[in-house]
Amino acid sequence: MSSGVAEIALRAVLRRDRLIVLSSLAVIIALSWTYVSYLASGMQDMDVATQMAMPQMQAWGVTEFVLTFVMWAVMMVAMMTPSAAPMILMFAGVNRRRQKQQVAYVPTSVFLLGYLVVWAAFSVLATAAQWGLHAVSLLSPMMVSTSPVLGGILLLIAGIYQWTPLKHACLSKCRSPLGFILNEWREGRWGAFLMGLKHGSYCTGCCWSLMTLLFVAGVMNLLWVGAIAGFILLEKVAPAGHRMGRAAGVLMVAGGVVVLGLTLWGGMQPEMNPGTESEPGMESEPGMESEPGMDSM
Repeated sequence: MSSGVAEIALRAVLRRDRLIVLSSLAVIIALSWTYVSYLASGMQDMDVATQMAMPQMQAWGVTEFVLTFVMWAVMMVAMMTPSAAPMILMFAGVNRRRQKQQVAYVPTSVFLLGYLVVWAAFSVLATAAQWGLHAVSLLSPMMVSTSPVLGGILLLIAGIYQWTPLKHACLSKCRSPLGFILNEWREGRWGAFLMGLKHGSYCTGCCWSLMTLLFVAGVMNLLWVGAIAGFILLEKVAPAGHRMGRAAGVLMVAGGVVVLGLTLWGGMQPEMNPGTESEPGMESEPGMESEPGMDSM
């Protein structure tokens, strides 16, 4: 009888924990998207407050690098936390059940911190990439690629990567929270942090190429950012996520080929320079040249 009461009490605690974790994740996601939306809308107005929060288009210094890093880090939280929610909830549930076995309880936030640290490291790399593209004038003020060649190459890379064994392996880990728990469980706070790091590494290995597509249609294009985040979520949680990812890879490769093909075709067309070509019938004919002394007549 007592065991039944204890089980009922445990289920109540698990429901409460699940509600707390979900509410906390919802707040984090909402705040992150609010910040990203604020920056995106500010790109249209470029008011004083936004200019203080956004990197400017002149030569970068430390301040511009830090501001851009913050932008990328918050954007990664907004885009990746929803798809990590199943894993975070799984960790919280297993951790609470283990507490019943007299194992020290570890806050779920420790696991989440490890996960987000990996994406913060990725944000450093993304900031460096944006800095380099900015330096060679391959990004517009709206942070969109100004080179069709660059856009086409990024589409090709992302599309081909969708079919690689590394992508498949990382996506499989992200799609199986229970499998990750069974194979990668570590004890204590440090163990939970390491688990977050490892799961974040799998997710980064799965999604890094998709993040590079932000440069294709605009880092601050909210529709594009939302579309990529939505695709990542579906790829991880939808029953046909693997097939969906590979189908998207085919479309990306096709899009890259079309963009590069059109660019190459446009570059091969002869440039017409009006006024430099003679009109039909205006060519000079033999004997029509002015002879010496004719100008004086």
